[in-house]
This record gives sequence, C-alpha cells and structure tokens, in this order.
Amino acid sequence: MKLADLATGSDWIVWIVFVIFAVLSIVLLSGHGSWFISGYNTASKKKEKYDEKKLCRTMGIGMSIIAILVLIMGLLENILPAFFVYIALGIIVVDVVVIIILENTLCKK
Repeated sequence: MKLADLATGSDWIVWIVFVIFAVLSIVLLSGHGSWFISGYNTASKKKEKYDEKKLCRTMGIGMSIIAILVLIMGLLENILPAFFVYIALGIIVVDVVVIIILENTLCKK
C-alpha cells in the first residue's frame, strides 16, 4: 500500500500547506516574524530574557524541516509506503521537542 492510497482529498491542499510552512520558514529564518511565535508576542517581561534573532532562526529551522517533510510527502506520494505517515509523525514530534529544548537553552541571553 502506497501513501497515495491513503489520500482521499485533493492534492492541492498539500501544496498549500507546504507554501504556508515555506513562507513562514523564510520569514523566521531571516530573523523577522517574532509575532508568529506563540507566547513570545504576548510576553512583556520575559522578552528581555530571549535573543529574538536566535529564537526566530531556531523556529525557522524547525518549520523548514516540517516544510521539507511535507514537500517530500507531496512529491513522492506514489512511491512512499503508507507507514511513512508514522515516520513523518515521529520526525515532527522529535523536531518539536528539539525546538522547545533549544528555545529554552540556546536562545536565552
């Protein structure tokens, strides 16, 4: 069973998700777009504790990993086996955990 056999919707949804993640990645990797980071925009006193550029770049790298994963799944859906969904989910969970750890260690001033 291939990954394409599991897809019941339109393929353009995958490409829209990829474009959204890619644009957010580019904005965050450029060091801008801190307003996209949940919790950071509303924090007033805690903003001084974090380096905004490092925080944006860390989030941008994490978002780009997810964007590349969505791109791979969109391009190779006729080749990849169906269990790749579980592999992708594992990669996303590990990516999110690494982002949280790096935000709380590397990105502090």
